[in-house]
Amino acid sequence: MTKTLFDAYLMVDWSAAAKPSKGKDSIWCALLQRQDGQLRLVRRENPHTRSAATADIACLLATLAENGTRVLVGFDFPFGYPAGTAERLGMSGLPWRHMWQELADLLDDAADNGNNRIDVAESLNARISGEAFPFWGNVREEERPCLRRRGRRPHEESDLDEWRLCDRRARTTSSVWQLAGAGSVGSQVLTGIPRVLELRTDPRLAMISGIWPFETGLAHDPRLQIIFAEVYPSIVDPEPEPDMVKDARQVRTIAAHLAALDEDGKLEMYFGGDPALTAAERRTVEREEAWILGT
Repeated sequence: MTKTLFDAYLMVDWSAAAKPSKGKDSIWCALLQRQDGQLRLVRRENPHTRSAATADIACLLATLAENGTRVLVGFDFPFGYPAGTAERLGMSGLPWRHMWQELADLLDDAADNGNNRIDVAESLNARISGEAFPFWGNVREEERPCLRRRGRRPHEESDLDEWRLCDRRARTTSSVWQLAGAGSVGSQVLTGIPRVLELRTDPRLAMISGIWPFETGLAHDPRLQIIFAEVYPSIVDPEPEPDMVKDARQVRTIAAHLAALDEDGKLEMYFGGDPALTAAERRTVEREEAWILGT
């Protein structure tokens, strides 16, 4: 039997809800783990807030780590922005790290899910372009000088790109700039990245975890017991389960999919990203844009 890279697979369907919520369009977490040679669904939880989810995940990972379990942790939102975003915001050095810390510093995300993500998006627009671009999708009623409720002007050649390299290959349907509306993911990014950073820097996890591909390069790092990665559940169809909402089915299915790739000895290949990437594109992915594991 092929030796697997991981013993457990924890997948998280994130939510940017502004109040506590459960069920459809809320946070779902599924943990699949090998026990006695069999892959089993050990836990599937539906925490009602981001604070509760983060605390639960941190404690779960700490317990798994104490037992020597190797864990792949997947979140279903982009880990990066299109190339050049950090530079447009006046950041120098390692783009992804500065961007993550900036979002963590700007976002106020209360224990009851109340948050200022709309204010954050508008302030980033003001810094990037001085107008309602590139973020769009104000969930509130009022129009704002630097954030429109619907749409925004078309992208021009000199603008930041609409899509990341991996978005084009995975054919995702929503860009990181869209904050609201069907299929939007921008608000999940703004509220999610600070929480992954919180997990990554948790004293119980900091010395044994890393973020792929930012801290590992486009490769699997066997020295790490816990690897955080971006996943895209829609690359596989969710398995049917009576009385389970789609989000709950998706986290279980993507966990099972990645576990199967691991058992077949193919998962390590996917940590390498697209072999067709040029050297310059690989540098962009590893320093700023990130990649979808499984693409």
